[in-house]
Amino acid sequence: EQAEWQATVERKNSPSTGRNFQPEPEPGLGRAAICLNRLGLERTGKRRKVSSQKRFLLTPKNKHVLRLKRLTCPLSPTLCWAAGMLLMGFLLRNIPAVTDAVVINFKWSASLRNIALAIILVRAGLGLDPKALRKLKAVCVRVAAGPCLMEACTAALISHFLLGLPWVWAFILGFVLCAVSPAVVVPSMLLLQKEGYGVEQGIPTLLMAAGSFDDVLAITGFTTCLGMAFATGSTWYNLLRGVLEVAGGMVAGILLGFLIQYFPSVDQKHIVMKRSFLVLGLSVFAVFGSGVAGFPGSGGLCTLVLAFLAGLGWRAEKARVEEVVGWAWDVFQPLLFGLIGAEIRVVHVDLRPHVVPGLGIASLLIALLVRILVTFVCVLRAGFSRREKVFIALAWMPKATVQAAIGSTALDMARAKGDQDLEKYGMDVLTVAVLAILLTAPVGALIIGLCGPRLLQRPKTSASGERVKPNLSTFFLGT
Repeated sequence: EQAEWQATVERKNSPSTGRNFQPEPEPGLGRAAICLNRLGLERTGKRRKVSSQKRFLLTPKNKHVLRLKRLTCPLSPTLCWAAGMLLMGFLLRNIPAVTDAVVINFKWSASLRNIALAIILVRAGLGLDPKALRKLKAVCVRVAAGPCLMEACTAALISHFLLGLPWVWAFILGFVLCAVSPAVVVPSMLLLQKEGYGVEQGIPTLLMAAGSFDDVLAITGFTTCLGMAFATGSTWYNLLRGVLEVAGGMVAGILLGFLIQYFPSVDQKHIVMKRSFLVLGLSVFAVFGSGVAGFPGSGGLCTLVLAFLAGLGWRAEKARVEEVVGWAWDVFQPLLFGLIGAEIRVVHVDLRPHVVPGLGIASLLIALLVRILVTFVCVLRAGFSRREKVFIALAWMPKATVQAAIGSTALDMARAKGDQDLEKYGMDVLTVAVLAILLTAPVGALIIGLCGPRLLQRPKTSASGERVKPNLSTFFLGT
């Protein structure tokens, strides 16, 4: 490379050219300059437009030295807050002095988490793009079912041989791990959608819509295997209950969605606030009511469908309702992530400590790797670029909400039965569920925030990233 550069200097300084070419830079900088040329950058210190993949900015320090500044990601600080909330909840639960002073009632914790989950699912339903959803409906089914089932089977196979779990308990662990967390994925997708990343390809809509179906499938598999392990109910009924959850959630969401399209009527006062409180109230009712009815997976699906249909009916006025729902989310977001972090109790993972450092993490990582690969395969012929496929595969890994909700269910049932062997298996399930939250929730949020702006396309001229900023009087007067 040095020889080629020297030959170029001599050729341009030859008498025939009549030019006085600038001599070769200092010896220590020649290779760096050539590398910059191969990246498509100028040797001079002048600014030059570069592709978004490189994301470099050249600034001159002197005539020989170049300084590179990497542009920071605008989304990573916001998504780091979620990781910070998770960490703070974890510390509040596991620092002895703080744990003794701060008592978190588990019933209030579960209720607040369910309310926050209902709010974020309302935001997801209002943020769905109907055109993208219509175009990607087949891909949505593949992304929801394929990675979930493959990760559950892989985790069951690995945990059976590595952790020594019976097959039924291995599949209980598999279905606990295979659920993606809407509490992490949906806020991240909404933030990317607001900035315009991947909107034209429908990627935020795809992941938000597929997340609810993924959770329903995971909860159905979990309850089926749990019934087989403790002999509660017939296997066929548990399988049929999964179908009933999907059908019931869809039907209830459609009915409630059409109801709030026309009620309250448009001639009423304070229409925006009435619509906002109505959609939030019905969503919270759906989430709690489905749990009381014994169909916990249908509540989230019902909330997503009713918010989506309501937004279709409200059309342009949907943006103002989204603002009010966003205010509610600002209140409940720290509660959701903090309480999820508080569900992680290190004291609960002490029966088989050898699981924590090695075998549990190995099972989790192998299952995650299979999930990422299967997700990439599921979107191969969906019209996405390679970079978008990589992003979808990486964004489909965070786990928190479902694992915090059902991770300890098997252990509680085993303790109620008083069987030491079943308690040991239940503790293993809880241990790996805790590890899944610790490893994938903060890391997944950071990956989405850092990779989204680098791997997704942003439209050059689009209003998708603009945020409506009406004042309070606009909301209360409904004008």
